[in-house]
Amino acid sequence: MENQEQQQPHKRRVRYKGTHPRSYKEKYKELQPEKYADTVAKVIQKGSTPAGMHISIMVKEIIDFLQIKPGQKGLDATLGYGGHTKAMLTCLEGQGHIYGLDVDPIESAKTKERLAKQGFGEDILTVKLTNFANIDQVAEEVGPFDFLLADLGVSSMQIDNPDRGFSYKIDGPLDLRLNPEKGISAAERLSTISKEELQGMLFENSDEPYAEEIAREIVSQRKKGNAIDTTTKLYEVICDVLKVVPEADRKETIKKTCQRVFQALRIDVNNEYEVLYQFLEKLPNVMAEGGRVAILTFHSGEDRLVKRSFKELQKAGIYSEVSKDVIRPSAEECVMNGRARSTKMRWAIKA
Repeated sequence: MENQEQQQPHKRRVRYKGTHPRSYKEKYKELQPEKYADTVAKVIQKGSTPAGMHISIMVKEIIDFLQIKPGQKGLDATLGYGGHTKAMLTCLEGQGHIYGLDVDPIESAKTKERLAKQGFGEDILTVKLTNFANIDQVAEEVGPFDFLLADLGVSSMQIDNPDRGFSYKIDGPLDLRLNPEKGISAAERLSTISKEELQGMLFENSDEPYAEEIAREIVSQRKKGNAIDTTTKLYEVICDVLKVVPEADRKETIKKTCQRVFQALRIDVNNEYEVLYQFLEKLPNVMAEGGRVAILTFHSGEDRLVKRSFKELQKAGIYSEVSKDVIRPSAEECVMNGRARSTKMRWAIKA
């Protein structure tokens, strides 16, 4: 009798409406790629990113440039889903070591476990929960690196998870923090920021043409007691502001404005420009002689900082060579992965 009471009743999977799941949490097959490889392959083939996954961008171009050799020591400054890391680990052929950094405690733990199951354990991969602005501290501990990669994009599994608040397309808390355990959320930021500061942030972080109007409306709503604390509420504010746009252009304008506003807030709450500046400043000091670094950027503000740093340090003789032009993903890759379209890659070689 006691054993019967202790038995848990079997729970059936929640059924979703229609032939295909729409909600992130209902996409149980996409969220278990190891178990449902065929489903995941079909989603990727259609040019979409499966829920809970991230398709790494420009893997071939990165590997071709880094010229990784067995026995070398490398750094993936932005571990994410670990796709780039896996490709670099494969090049080591079991000899050498890679250190992967990430500020996201949720996804980095999953990635570490996933890579370990694929044969890349702690003997060849060390995952550190730290911001890539702290590369000097990592290098002090383990020595200079022969190759480095920094992918500055937000991972798809962060964008697609409504609990993280990165996308206007799904209702969720307006968070936008890469590490939800530290700092303040975007909702908290909007609850106190002045109109002038918000307008400046939207313009400086994403060149938003409607910065003044959006900032004015957000502050106006706040004064009325309407907190902008979910992704949908922010989306609705933007839609309301853009009613002045001709109907024929309104849908596309709303889409692009939402992308810019969410980007600007994400950059702000994660101090992304400050972090990138620190990373670029410390970078040469953690590289071995002849070391190679590749950086992927996803918007003009990031790219300008990387380009300026590389050129200035080449003039100073610190880098022997830097990329003259940005390298873009192939047309084929952009078709297969729409999130690759805005990617720019720049590289440098330590003198």
